[in-house]
Amino acid sequence: MTAATFKAALVQMRSGLHPPANLDAAVKLIGEAKSGGADYVQTPEMTNILAANRDSLFKVITDEDADKSLAAYRELAKELRIFLHIGSLAVRATPDRAANRGFLIDPKGRIVARYDKIHMFDVNLANGESYRESATYQPGETVAIADMPWGRIGLTICYDMRFPSLYRALAESGASFLTMPSAFTKPTGEAHWHVLLRSRAIENGAFVFAAAQGGTHESKRLTYGHSLIIDPWGEILAEGGVDPGVITAKIDPAKVTDARGKIPSLQHGRRFSISDANAPTGHLHLVREQP
Repeated sequence: MTAATFKAALVQMRSGLHPPANLDAAVKLIGEAKSGGADYVQTPEMTNILAANRDSLFKVITDEDADKSLAAYRELAKELRIFLHIGSLAVRATPDRAANRGFLIDPKGRIVARYDKIHMFDVNLANGESYRESATYQPGETVAIADMPWGRIGLTICYDMRFPSLYRALAESGASFLTMPSAFTKPTGEAHWHVLLRSRAIENGAFVFAAAQGGTHESKRLTYGHSLIIDPWGEILAEGGVDPGVITAKIDPAKVTDARGKIPSLQHGRRFSISDANAPTGHLHLVREQP
């Protein structure tokens, strides 16, 4: 039986190039969230460092076991007695590749879920910005889902939100809460941030928690901000601006049952494949799942 309601808080940051400074900033904001009554607190993607330069990144990151920020966050979750979701940390995965890894830490300081970002953001934007995450980061290969007192939570990161099948799989596995901590670019954020996040909430009848980076960073990267908490009907319950801060909302898990009852699309899904993609008259062929 799940607990009735809880308060979720999202920490919006402007991470720089120095992990100790970013840790100090995050700890302060997490403390504010707890003071406001938060039971679950999420930080954004790249909580420990936002570095555009590969060499700058690898000079300071360590493997997970040696990461001082992660150890501090585990102690903080235990001290504050909260579920602390570190949206992601850059940690060393191999000698020449990093992992963009999220952590869900329980109120005893235990890591109950890890998630390595699956989809890599490799793109040239019209404004001249270029990103090649795959040159630095090793993509993950598995999804992550965990149980909290209020229901099941699915972990994803930023660019993942453009791949709806990932969230459908999480929802079909019982996730009531979908998480998308991000460091979204300003141009794509202005165009797509709200509509993508609201879509993931609506189509899965789930809450969406998306803590964001915002503003101009030391690396000169410009991120969109606008952290969002969205309910299963697509209503925005709380929204941040551009500057660092905390947003909160009361979360009623019963809204998930209500939304999925009104629009039972999770029960009606069917999978499609192209029967012959090369044929001039190729058509969609419905692949029915076995009961």
